[in-house]
Amino acid sequence: MLIVLCGLPAAGKSALAESLAAALTAPVLSVDPIEAATWRAGVDRGQPTGVAAYAVAQALAAENLRLGLTVIVDAVNDAEEARAAWVDLARDRAVPLRFVEVVCSDPRVHRQRLLDRRRDLEGFPEPTWESVQARRAAFVDWPQDRLVLDSLRPLPELTARALDHLGSPAG
Repeated sequence: MLIVLCGLPAAGKSALAESLAAALTAPVLSVDPIEAATWRAGVDRGQPTGVAAYAVAQALAAENLRLGLTVIVDAVNDAEEARAAWVDLARDRAVPLRFVEVVCSDPRVHRQRLLDRRRDLEGFPEPTWESVQARRAAFVDWPQDRLVLDSLRPLPELTARALDHLGSPAG
């Protein structure tokens, strides 16, 4: 199965990804650490490293799916092109696909999470609240079926709801 977590920075995707990974014994492919690694390797930040990071995550997901593993993707996925690539990958590998969008419905809590987070991604600056708001304004809605979870709820509850969704035949 391919599980694709979507949502704005600091919405709570990574916490849910880690919780699902533990429950499913599945790898998490996170786009931000991949992009940070490209910068540390000397790829100029003026290059489309974000696009490249998605491409690397997709290649790694394809290989893990080929091995019969469930894969969890942790990325903003705010563009239709990004989500379409996951749809294509799931179709090509003949595996079920589940989208889970993580939101934080309280802007004050969301902003504070962004200000407080420390991910230790060497060379990868945290986005500003202004940049998150700009991404929110540009976030493209999608036609794919997805579970939307509000990260104001306790993580164990979110994990249980996501696991229930992952077992459902729709998606």
